[in-house]
Amino acid sequence: MAAQDLTALKKFNCTACGAEAVWTPSKRTLVCPYCGTIADVQLATDVQAVKETDLLEALRSMTESDFGWQVQRKTVKCQSCHAISVFDAARVSQNCDFCGSPALLNMEDTQAPVRPSSVIPFQVPETQVREQIRGWYGSHWFAPNALGKKALTDTLHGIYLPYWTFDAQANSDWTADSGQYYYTRDSQGKTERHVRWSPASGSAEHYFDDLLIPASRGVHSGLLEKISDFPTTSALVPYDPGYLTGWVVEQYQIDLKSAAMASQARMEDTMEDICGRQVPGDTYRNLHVATRFAGQTFKHVLLPVWLLTYTYGSKNYQVVVNGATGKIGGEYPISWIKVAIVTILALLAFAVFILLSENN
Repeated sequence: MAAQDLTALKKFNCTACGAEAVWTPSKRTLVCPYCGTIADVQLATDVQAVKETDLLEALRSMTESDFGWQVQRKTVKCQSCHAISVFDAARVSQNCDFCGSPALLNMEDTQAPVRPSSVIPFQVPETQVREQIRGWYGSHWFAPNALGKKALTDTLHGIYLPYWTFDAQANSDWTADSGQYYYTRDSQGKTERHVRWSPASGSAEHYFDDLLIPASRGVHSGLLEKISDFPTTSALVPYDPGYLTGWVVEQYQIDLKSAAMASQARMEDTMEDICGRQVPGDTYRNLHVATRFAGQTFKHVLLPVWLLTYTYGSKNYQVVVNGATGKIGGEYPISWIKVAIVTILALLAFAVFILLSENN
């Protein structure tokens, strides 16, 4: 039997009661959820062992050893939000972990996904996250007063979300028209601003390290931007199925090729901004940037996110918490009564100001 098959059959059983131990953020190790026994198991922890993969070579070919989870997992697809969830085969899922819909479709892994190369294990415990979310509810004045009571933390659960990271050395050459302001006075004595244009050129370089491209469809992309400060350079460890034990994983739905194209577009936008700041003078126009990339590498990683989905009225909302840093981002309904009150008060204040100005 191959080594990969042996790994797939491995179970992290509790030595005291036989139940399966799960990764526990507060303990930073595998713990039995029933009797609390800490599992005597050594997971991959060497940050230095996390490897980058050559992007161009990977796009040309990948071997079978790069695919699969290395442990038996169950895959379902939500027919409502289309998120693909992967979890322990023994678990029976009743609702989608992302939107709460019961419309789940079992999927056969006709094509196994690219296996993650590394993972940031959950570090922020659930108790801390619940307190953060309760405080977050109360910090939004424009939210309805009943939000904290109706949007409870009962649906809070941790999920490993799929990301691609990209590294590249970028070198750009640019040309532009550099503009220098100068001023004249017209016949009426008014100052007029003009621009004196002259050609300019230059070059810039920048190294992109672990540019993150989320591959999730289950969590709103705008929310992921709010909690995107994952410590990938210091907290990533080599992929080990033990970190996933007891947790839901979303399977990536943005493949490597699409993610690579998205990352290059973001890098080009960044280089254009860097080059634009190099143009001398007060303003510029006709900026043209030609960028070359070298040393392009990537990683497929799993990053920890605490997710809460709640319904207020007829709409679903999400709150997310970075499972490594605790940073929070969320959606919430707006109380139009409060908005109307603030608007009326602002109009009254403006009217009073106008009256006082006229009297003076």
